[in-house]
Amino acid sequence: MDQDEILMDAEERMEKAVNVLGNALKGIRTGRANPGLVDSVRVEFYGSPTPLKQIANISVPEPQQIMIRPFDMTTLDAISKAIIASELGMAPNNDGRVIRLNVPPLSTERRKQMASRIKELAEEARVAIRNVRRDANKHADTAEKEKTLSEDDCKQTKDQVQELTKKYEGLVNDRAASKEQEVMEN
Repeated sequence: MDQDEILMDAEERMEKAVNVLGNALKGIRTGRANPGLVDSVRVEFYGSPTPLKQIANISVPEPQQIMIRPFDMTTLDAISKAIIASELGMAPNNDGRVIRLNVPPLSTERRKQMASRIKELAEEARVAIRNVRRDANKHADTAEKEKTLSEDDCKQTKDQVQELTKKYEGLVNDRAASKEQEVMEN
């Protein structure tokens, strides 16, 4: 690998780590309704677990309510069962055409649990970014040993990888702090 390939690979993988964190944070409840809350729900549909958003239209008609309108009305019961089985902590209201989920306000204790979960997810993302840094530095060292990179280029590559690491860890910290503040607001 040459210097540009090492840096591009590292940046791409760090970007993916930040995106994974972003997707995980979407599913964390903040006391307001958000279609991302039900993203993790899998419904038993024709014998296979299917993501809810593939078999139903999900909308937020009110700030405290999520409305799920299945494409196939025969899946209403399966969707209700999947929501009950998930760890959302919400009871589905099925009226025969749509399912409504009322998002209850969060207790202080639950908010603290959510905040600690956000910190765990952020730390996982930072660890992933540091692993990418380690791999990129290893590639730079290997390239130097194989004489495809000079010693100066190797050091420069490692410095640039460190800058990328700081940049993406900063993004992780910003997203986590933003979500934590959102969860802790009343």
